[in-house]
Amino acid sequence: MEVTNDNGCSWVNDLIPRTNIKTIHSNKDCDWLIIGAGYTGLSAARKLGQLYPNQKIILVDAQLAGEGASSRNSGYLVDATLNDGFTSNKELENYKKKTDIYDLGINVVKKFIDQHQVDCDWNECGKYFASSKLEDQKILTNFSDTLSKLGFDHNLLSNSELSKRLGTKFYNIALYTKGGILLHPGKLVRAMIDVLPNNVYLYENSSLLNWNKNDDVITCDFKNGKIKAKKIIFATNGFLKSLGIKSNYNFPITLTASMTRPLSDEEFKSIGEPKEWGVLPVRPMGATIRMTKDRRILIRNTAEVYNPFKMSKLNLEKRSLKQKIGIKKRFPQLPDDIIQSSWSGIVSRTRNSSQIFEKIDKNIFAAGCYNGSGIGVGTLFGEQIAIKASNENTKEIETIEARNKPTWLPPQPFLNIGVKTRLIYERLRAKSDI
Repeated sequence: MEVTNDNGCSWVNDLIPRTNIKTIHSNKDCDWLIIGAGYTGLSAARKLGQLYPNQKIILVDAQLAGEGASSRNSGYLVDATLNDGFTSNKELENYKKKTDIYDLGINVVKKFIDQHQVDCDWNECGKYFASSKLEDQKILTNFSDTLSKLGFDHNLLSNSELSKRLGTKFYNIALYTKGGILLHPGKLVRAMIDVLPNNVYLYENSSLLNWNKNDDVITCDFKNGKIKAKKIIFATNGFLKSLGIKSNYNFPITLTASMTRPLSDEEFKSIGEPKEWGVLPVRPMGATIRMTKDRRILIRNTAEVYNPFKMSKLNLEKRSLKQKIGIKKRFPQLPDDIIQSSWSGIVSRTRNSSQIFEKIDKNIFAAGCYNGSGIGVGTLFGEQIAIKASNENTKEIETIEARNKPTWLPPQPFLNIGVKTRLIYERLRAKSDI
């Protein structure tokens, strides 16, 4: 599983590069092995280190820890979602199960940053589900009814109010939810790396080639060594499928995003000097937009079935052109060359927008597939899968396991054909909101 990331992610480039990166170069044994060092893997390792201070825990990533999807997202810690993948869950009880998990995710991240005094630009400013199409008012009104039944603090907004808040006249209708949080994903995941317990050994740039179980021992092969473990947790999210984990229940989608340079005082004044905000699309293939704390604009408006292991510079530049168009549609007064960087990232999906959290075998566990809500849910699932793997139970695990389980997916090539067709359909529906 060789993963090659571009070097254009603004969230990653905001950070001081880490030193003393260790790779696997010999055979090793451990009590616990965790594959994947994003939010889930880091949280699982942190929890296991607390539970078993005298046991050896190895954490391995195919790239640099935290620099995959954990740093390459839009930085939303969500309280509620309107577009849960490609299906719409209309049952109130099932939707409440989703929001209960989101709430636990927010709480576990907040507890982490409070405990470790993490500066990750945490902003409890809420978020907007917005559209330029007035006909989408019906969708948002129905969503408002659902949120009202569940007691969510929210309100519907029209063009004039949105223009004042966002600094753009592009949107005609929006639903604002108060409970959403914006943050700097790179800073958050870096903090998780920095506070790993002493008995957690982190190895990076070490791709897992294959793995097998013989009796009660799991053996994992890497380019320059093997690791034998008593228990293993797979926390590779969008790459679970490539490792043969729940492969008929999850699939990766490739996203691309761009971020501008910080706006000048004059540019910022021209759009009304808005406070930090985040917009999510009403239609699944619309654009996600953020105004950051330091006056940068982030846009994500592409999603596709694509090779999840690498995107060339040329292909990334082609997608960046769509982001340039999206920014100009919203802020025509800003210069054409304002985009500073572009990057790609992977999100993991299931057919019914549920998550993977389970015991695969007696000593094999997996957590992932967050359908675009990985900051909070990934952190929560990491801590709780470590507890589950310890044969313990918590109220959080009971809440997680009460969710609808992921549903079966058709085999290839039918899966890719179906997903591509759906993406094309949603892209056409959201064409005006790219």
